[in-house]
Amino acid sequence: MTLLLGIDIGTSGSKGVLVRSDGTLLAQASREHATATPRPGWVEHDALAVWWRDFAALAGELLPRLPPGERLAAVGVSGIGPCLLPVDADAAPLRPAILYGVDTRAGAQIEDQAARYGAERILRRCGSPLTSQAIGPKLAWLREEEPGVYARTRRWFMASSYLVHRLTGAYVLDHHSASQCAPLYDLRGGGWIEEWCEEIAPGLAWPRLVWPADVAGEVTADAAAATGIPAGTPVVAGTVDAWAEATAAGVTAPGETMLMYGTTMFLVNVLDGPAPDPHLWCTRGAFPDTFCLAGGMATSGAVTGWLRELTGADFGELVVEAAGVPPGAEGLVMLPYFAGERTPLFDPDARGLVLGLTLRHGRGHLYRAALEGTAFGVRHNLAAMSGVRGEVRRLVAVGGGARELWTRIVSDVTGRPQQIPRHTIGAAYGDAFLAAVGTGLATVADIAAWNPVEHTVEPDPATAGVYEELYGLYRSLYPATREAAHALAARQRASSRVET
Repeated sequence: MTLLLGIDIGTSGSKGVLVRSDGTLLAQASREHATATPRPGWVEHDALAVWWRDFAALAGELLPRLPPGERLAAVGVSGIGPCLLPVDADAAPLRPAILYGVDTRAGAQIEDQAARYGAERILRRCGSPLTSQAIGPKLAWLREEEPGVYARTRRWFMASSYLVHRLTGAYVLDHHSASQCAPLYDLRGGGWIEEWCEEIAPGLAWPRLVWPADVAGEVTADAAAATGIPAGTPVVAGTVDAWAEATAAGVTAPGETMLMYGTTMFLVNVLDGPAPDPHLWCTRGAFPDTFCLAGGMATSGAVTGWLRELTGADFGELVVEAAGVPPGAEGLVMLPYFAGERTPLFDPDARGLVLGLTLRHGRGHLYRAALEGTAFGVRHNLAAMSGVRGEVRRLVAVGGGARELWTRIVSDVTGRPQQIPRHTIGAAYGDAFLAAVGTGLATVADIAAWNPVEHTVEPDPATAGVYEELYGLYRSLYPATREAAHALAARQRASSRVET
């Protein structure tokens, strides 16, 4: 029997799996790591200390579990994205990687590029508006704000493409990841927009574009010595973690939607053609001839983690207490915009809010309000998708946060059932599947057998009235408090500058 190794680099941790070619999960491992926030709005990873060290450690932990007589057939990788890691001529990182949309440093460059190329033109050609998620403004920020670093930059990587390069020497990027690089990639044409690339980031070499399941190269002797993976093992290109996770969940056909519960909440809805919308990201899919609408909340599990630290309780205690609180948290509504908000608001200066607090509310009420607030955010994103052409006919829940209480609340708030597949371990399983597809050990359709649906969370009709009313209040709070939130965000930035 042949085995596939899949490893994913996440925001706060990395996971790896060994999977047999029939989809059987043989072993898994994980590691936590730090995410640096050196300044307000800056979110970074050290590519060597986080991305490469985690990969090598997970490979070193998993490979000794290969049963006698079985061999490793291929490797798949994924990671957070879109990210920007500048490297020199020898592919040595020149600074920490600038992370995806949670890093909001390039606001001025977003405005400049939107004015230069035209917001509507960018949306039509690239599929997404310019936001903190886009790579183009971050490249311009690097050139303008760190010219010494930029002068030495020759290439750039995301988490998955950096791992592929370390393993094989290949300089490639998958089409999906590239389609999140507005305004640098032509969504319909499927290639780099050369004139805009040269204007925004002159002098850089651009990665060759491939698909996530394409074999990018083979493990070199140096990489084999560092990781224990046999030299010559094929490595597929991989992609952004959310799309690897959608693949793992069987979300591959139009109308299927993944809801990923994690530090942030992410949604991927598969389309049969491009449908750019100013409130969402429209991207290439994980496989040729597919497109996606994507939405992402800036926080979800991050808020529950904040509450855990604030109260000193563990998650088990908080879940029990929140489950004992009735729907609606006895009159609390939370805006979960603790790190701004991504879709469909695209407002990095949105701020968190809890409305309705009284002296009789306790930590269980707050925890339930946090779960309900993220559920309202999910409903807002699903409504935005349905308003374009993103039919949501099947909703699949995955991720470390896909636990009973939270998924039940989301189904009650949205009125939609959620399918829970057998494996919700994350993108690493999708990486292994992409490796199987890329080496001919599986077809795209085989994911249904690899990861069948285990059960379905059905909405409770008895909660519909409560949540309909509270969702209306939720939607009214952001426009009512936006001006005040922006003023407070400005004060926070000013205060942080004084402190530094």
